Formats: sequence, structure tokens, C-alpha cells
Amino acid sequence: MVDIAVLGTGTMGAPMARNLLAAGHRVRVWNRSADKAAPLAEDGATVAGSPAEAVDGAEVVLTMLFDLDATRQTIVQAAPSLATDAVWVQTGTVGPEGTAVLAALAAEHGLGFLDAPVLGTQKPAEDGALVVLASGDPALRDRAEPVFAAIGSRVVWAGDRAGMASALKLACNAWVLTLTTATAQSLVLASAQGVEPMLFLEAIAGGGTDSAYAQLKGRAMLSGSLAPAFELDGGLKDLGLIVDAAGAGAVPDQLLAAVRELFAEASAGGHGSEDIAAVYAALRPRG
Repeated sequence: MVDIAVLGTGTMGAPMARNLLAAGHRVRVWNRSADKAAPLAEDGATVAGSPAEAVDGAEVVLTMLFDLDATRQTIVQAAPSLATDAVWVQTGTVGPEGTAVLAALAAEHGLGFLDAPVLGTQKPAEDGALVVLASGDPALRDRAEPVFAAIGSRVVWAGDRAGMASALKLACNAWVLTLTTATAQSLVLASAQGVEPMLFLEAIAGGGTDSAYAQLKGRAMLSGSLAPAFELDGGLKDLGLIVDAAGAGAVPDQLLAAVRELFAEASAGGHGSEDIAAVYAALRPRG
């Protein structure tokens, strides 16, 4: 049994906390919007009123927050109560540069630090079936293993340097967000030519070009079922990190920039709090 603080109990953090509780760990939770943390008391969590209260005595501090600024600010608020031998498991998507900032903050406070963004959306989080992408000091692996076992189905170790897992996460999210946009494009193109768009999904089903994700998101687009498993504004934030990473690596970014532009258009159209499938709105014919 491990004493764990979970900072950030939104779409992903709340089910992660529930799985840690189900695995028998002692869990304290905090969220900036307190109403998102309060229901976890029914599952056995201790709901804290501040980050400092949440981390007091914690052996592992797990963060699942929106971006670099929110994560950095939260740890700064928690600092007075952090145990110097605690391990910080950072699961949010902040990119390699953001990870370097957080790793330096961890070192400043004497914390062990693991870069551990996750693959998967709300349902895998609820099922404890996330894929954890991890990197950092190998000496910390055993201490993080009980946490990873509770929240994920497997762990992919990207290297011994914090930031390598975040780099891998950006490559994975580039694929997810581009695939979602490409699915929307094909559905819109079929419809514009007078073809029932569902036939596109039927045509690729079971073949070498099929994708469970394309089927899932394509059906969401056509049905208008856009309750967020991965919020469009979160995808837009990640696309900013991805385009920046491409630029830093001298990788041509025309495709990535076009996808980001479409996400930005969908967000400006009022779809930012919906699922990433709402990028469909930016591709539909105007007029």
C-alpha cells in the first residue's frame, strides 16, 4: 500500500484515482475545481482543500493537469508539504521542453521525477488500461510500479532521461489527431459527392486500412455524440506542442500545421469543450 496524492481529477485524473483506490492504496486528491474532486470521497479518497494538504506525507505525487503552467503552479503551491524523498509521477502532456522545466522544479525540491504521460482517453482510464509512456531515473522504477500497475495495462519505457517519454507522447498524439482529422475529411468528402458517409467506414472495415479509432471517432462525428473523451481544446494545446517539436527537429510541419489550424477553427466555432471528433465541424462545407 502506497500513500499517493493525485493532483488533477478531471476526465483522466478521477478514474486514475479510483483505480489507485481499488488497488488498495491510500489516496488524497485535489482539483482546482473542487466539485470534480468531491465525488471521490465516496470511493474512499481523502479530498484535500489545497495541493499542500494533498501531498502532506505522500510517497508518490501524481499530476494530471491541463498544461505546463497549471502543473508548475500546483507543485509550487504544494512545495511546503512535499516530502523530500517523494517521487513525482508527471502524467500530463507538457512536451519535452515543459518536462525539462518540471524536472528542474522537482530537483529544486529534492523530489524523484518520472516523466510518465499516458496513452488512452476516458474509457481506458476508467478500465485501468492506459498505456504509460515512462522515462527517467531507473532507480525510481520500482517505486512507481504499483502506481503504473493500477492505472495502466502496460508500460513502455522510453529511456533513462526525463523528456523522452514526453517526446514519444507527442509522436503518438500527432498520429491520433491527424487520424481523427483525416477520418473527418473522408466522411465530409463522401457526403459532398452524394454518398452516404457511413459507407466510408463500412468500406474500410476489417481491411488493412481500417482503424478502431477511425471507426469510433467517425461514428461519433456522424451521430453528433461529442461528449469529451479527449477534449478538442486539449488536442489543440497538444498540437501546439507537436508543431513546436517539429520545428525544433527541423521536421516539415505543413501537415501538422494544417491539422492545428482546423482544430483552432473548430474551437473558435464553440466546440472546444467537445470531443476531438468535433474537428468534423471545421471540415464541413460552408453555406
